[in-house]
Amino acid sequence: MSSDPNASGPTPLISHVCQDGTLIETIHDPAKAETALAVCRPGGTTAVVADFDLPTGERLVPYSARNNLLASGCVLLPGDVGEFGDKGDVVRAVQAFIHRYVDLSPAFEEIAAHYVLLTWVYDAFNELPYLRFRGDWGTGKTRALLTIGSVCYKPFFASGASTVSPIFHVLDAFGGTLVLDEADFRFSDATAELTKILNNGTVAGLPVLRTMTNRHRELNPQAFKVFGPKLIAMREDFADRALESRFLTEETGQRPLRSDISISLPAAMQEEARELRNRLLAWRFHARWRVASDPTRLVPDIAPRFNQTALSLLSIIDDAGVRARIAGQLAGEEARAAAERAVSVEAAVLSAIMDVAASLPALPISVRAVAEQFERTALGRAHGSLTAKAVGIVIRTKLRLPTVKMHGTYAIPNAQRSTIAALAARYGIAAQEAA
Repeated sequence: MSSDPNASGPTPLISHVCQDGTLIETIHDPAKAETALAVCRPGGTTAVVADFDLPTGERLVPYSARNNLLASGCVLLPGDVGEFGDKGDVVRAVQAFIHRYVDLSPAFEEIAAHYVLLTWVYDAFNELPYLRFRGDWGTGKTRALLTIGSVCYKPFFASGASTVSPIFHVLDAFGGTLVLDEADFRFSDATAELTKILNNGTVAGLPVLRTMTNRHRELNPQAFKVFGPKLIAMREDFADRALESRFLTEETGQRPLRSDISISLPAAMQEEARELRNRLLAWRFHARWRVASDPTRLVPDIAPRFNQTALSLLSIIDDAGVRARIAGQLAGEEARAAAERAVSVEAAVLSAIMDVAASLPALPISVRAVAEQFERTALGRAHGSLTAKAVGIVIRTKLRLPTVKMHGTYAIPNAQRSTIAALAARYGIAAQEAA
């Protein structure tokens, strides 16, 4: 067997980070139908080359311009290494581009502009938020995706009607930004394959395992890397509450469209986006080894989950005013999640548990008594009648409280009272019970 690393031919790639810090990115000129490699050495010098030899002897080449993902515009790349000026210039240029074609609230326009920059250095972080546009049809969600997505890092455009397999493969091979329209069209259930991508894609090092077979038909499970930034448009919420906490959300269609927004995107927009991608590639080359999570940017008084998700975005924003406005957005997301949790069936059952526990301070908490109290409360009645068995299922599977059989009936042991108090605080009903 030959030991020549190039015996099987060169390796095509979209991007690569070398061990010595060299950054390699494929660039694509659709007019000339040509691709090349843009290379940035650790010292900051850049060059455009046809191929690149690694110290191992492996030869790297760009993906072909005839590749359908590139030729069709499904994946967009820079055409060259531009001049980014300074970070403030790039942010202002991106925000002006977004403002020209999309009608967003002022605060979210700032968030979106900085999120674009984050996509170009996302691999410097371990956790990421997602950007979401939620609203009815005809409220500008798709326009926002097409515009903002066109200047993100290696955007890959897909829709909820797409099959999941190519999404797994493209994300694993290309990385970059998934731009997903109608995300709730087919994949609203928490166990759907696409939801697994979204759940695992915010944290580095959490691939999705899928069953594969090799050419000999042997079982060969494969780990697909799905970590990366994502732009999502959808009409409703996801059923998975944990997934909901990963989004920075703009509610679309809540005000009249600005009169200066064109109904159709002009052809010039694509060239503007390409020029911005060129500048943003220069920003990546400049900033990739200069950015990192900054714990001093954590937002006080919000849940750790929201801080963990947003810290990467906050870490690249120099303007304290913009960070404060994002903090307000995070507080709003947390308040919305808390309000939804407070009116859930779990909260209604927990409130009934608290009532029964208060009336029987020294005894185990009977599931039947909880069910009867659930029926008596307004919040319980709003969720419809539940049998004692159904209430027991909520207690065990949703609230994760154990029940044991005592004297022919099921009850929550007295030892669980401290856990019940902690759950009540989480669901926002502790103050109500204390009153």
